[in-house]
Amino acid sequence: MKKLTLLPLLFSCAVYAGGYKIPETSLNGIALSAATVAHSHGADTAYYNPANMIFMKDEQNIEADVIYIGLDPEKYRSNDGTADISAERENFVLPSLNYVSKKLGNARVGLSIVVPAGLSKRWNDSPGVKAAKEFTLQVIEINPTAAFKVNDTMSVAVGLRIVSTSGIIKSNAAVSRDMTGDSIDVGYNLALAYHPAKNVEVGVTYRSNINLTVEGTAKLYGPTGLVYDGGASVTVPLPATVNVAFAYTTPTKTTIEVVFEKVMWSAYKTLDFNYAGNVGNLAPYFDAPIAKNWKDTNAYRLGITQEMDKYTIMAGAVLDKSPAPSATLNFELPDSNSLSFSTGLRYQYSKSINVGMSVLYSIRDNRNVTNANVNGEFSNANVLIMSAGLGYKF
Repeated sequence: MKKLTLLPLLFSCAVYAGGYKIPETSLNGIALSAATVAHSHGADTAYYNPANMIFMKDEQNIEADVIYIGLDPEKYRSNDGTADISAERENFVLPSLNYVSKKLGNARVGLSIVVPAGLSKRWNDSPGVKAAKEFTLQVIEINPTAAFKVNDTMSVAVGLRIVSTSGIIKSNAAVSRDMTGDSIDVGYNLALAYHPAKNVEVGVTYRSNINLTVEGTAKLYGPTGLVYDGGASVTVPLPATVNVAFAYTTPTKTTIEVVFEKVMWSAYKTLDFNYAGNVGNLAPYFDAPIAKNWKDTNAYRLGITQEMDKYTIMAGAVLDKSPAPSATLNFELPDSNSLSFSTGLRYQYSKSINVGMSVLYSIRDNRNVTNANVNGEFSNANVLIMSAGLGYKF
């Protein structure tokens, strides 16, 4: 059951991207709006395109980042004027750690520990509390990778995605839920790097679908009180993602990168809770599959990097579409299209140590929705992400 809770969060967690995943998982990733797939040469190469580890200097790289995510208090106003409510403001501090080894013959290994998804959505008033008094998601991914040299211009990589998920879901209506759960699930990622010329870089990455098999406990309440207290589970896909990127570096050390990203959100068709026991005559409310019918989406990313003697200046932008159709959108994941802008600065403090900061602001569209559960407009869902990082080479 927990799983169900987590996934809506996961699927609405973007800035975050459409569907609430988090592509920006490092200092460089935030500064460049995750346009760091073809031209990636820091420790976070282990995550964004591990095949590029082959083309890095022969030294160990490690970087630790602290990332802040702030969600504005999203607002909802019904079309008939009877409801005008706001969700809670949300603030998160997340870790990020990336490591790239020295060369091991024609190979190289890396390790990333990141937060690729997550969210908390809390409404205190009706009608929001009917679906999402609280939707909280915590996701941590451990991603070991290995890269292999094909020739002087091409390399490939493979990685293992180990995803730990936990969450809480609470709703408050005539029938109410109170659920918790967790899971550990596994997927994989593949990558290719191609450098046909000194100033041209091409990157292709694939991150597999992962079915989040969350199991936990649930308490279900009907008009007369508690009707179920026991085990619950749900399986929801964390969708596959493909990135295709091209980067060009000018003689003045200005790198321009464009990235096309496709996310296979169509894997998210229903939310289907399973219970260890009988929920009686309230089964239509608690046990019936909930249609979602999300659609695949495209994101378009732009990153610009200017390298100088001691400083590296970065900027980026991304246009991202929401996968959630109006017919199935609800208060736990009121997603919408977004346009994000970012910038960052990195300083080479010494030969071995560099420090930096970055920021990204995501402007999300207002969205007016009319369906069986919602009849109004969501607004003020903007997101701020900031990071500070310390890198070390040895």
